[in-house]
Amino acid sequence: MFKYIVKRLLLGVLTIFVLSTVVFFGMKAMPGSPFSRDNKAIPASTMQALNEKYGLDKPVTEQYVIYISNAIKGDFGDSISKKGQPVAEIIAARLPVTAKLGLIAFVFAISVGIAFGIVSALTRHRWVNSLITIFATIGVSFPGFLLAMLMMVLFSVKLGWLPVVGLETPASYIMPVLALSFSPISSITRLTRASLRDVMGSDFITLARSKGTKEALVVIKHGLRNALLPVITYAGPMFASMITGSLVIETLFSIPGIGKEFTNSINNRDYTLTMGLTLLFGMLVIVMTLISDIVAALADPRIKVDK
Repeated sequence: MFKYIVKRLLLGVLTIFVLSTVVFFGMKAMPGSPFSRDNKAIPASTMQALNEKYGLDKPVTEQYVIYISNAIKGDFGDSISKKGQPVAEIIAARLPVTAKLGLIAFVFAISVGIAFGIVSALTRHRWVNSLITIFATIGVSFPGFLLAMLMMVLFSVKLGWLPVVGLETPASYIMPVLALSFSPISSITRLTRASLRDVMGSDFITLARSKGTKEALVVIKHGLRNALLPVITYAGPMFASMITGSLVIETLFSIPGIGKEFTNSINNRDYTLTMGLTLLFGMLVIVMTLISDIVAALADPRIKVDK
């Protein structure tokens, strides 16, 4: 287990390095300057002073070495579009908002997805299974941002039931959570249904039933325990995708989280803030994937990770 964790962490560091390199030079290749927005002319002396302040007057390769060296120390520089506010402070202020929204959507998706999968796998009513199958098929192919816009028009503009801006009240979470969790619910439903159907036909399930074990206990103790392994493997990357996938959702609902900051940083060509958030998202994906793999290995001893 220890060797596996070390290997995955080293691979994660390499992935972060490649990601940061691609994003850094990609942003530098974009035309325009972060100081010349809205087509407003800036005096040459002012432009030179700003470039010197943020180190943009140096060669690109030197800028990259300086940035990576500082990032390793935890210094992601100052935001260009926010008048020198440290990127680390922006992340610390905005991340809790996104994390709370993502955690609520994650728990909701896991709970509903597993419940739908169990019902679909065990029901004797064909129409129930067909209904859940249609839902799951639509969910995996229906973009979350499109669902968000449809809900905004229906529940906010037409009916006036739900607030559309911010996260001030519990009702404010309903539409963003549904938009973030709709596709994951469908995926978890499909995974749980397929895995549980396969497990319930196994010999050890037949043995448990032959001993007179109650059906509910057979399903929970023997069936779900083995059937949820694919869900556990999927859960880690899913949580990371919910955080990173909140970029558009936070912008649509004017939620002051990391996603909205990331979108604004790209629009404003805020190099330092975009880089800092990119590294954050990359590390989140790597860590959550590693955690899900470890939990899966602990849940099923048959999985060997010391390779």
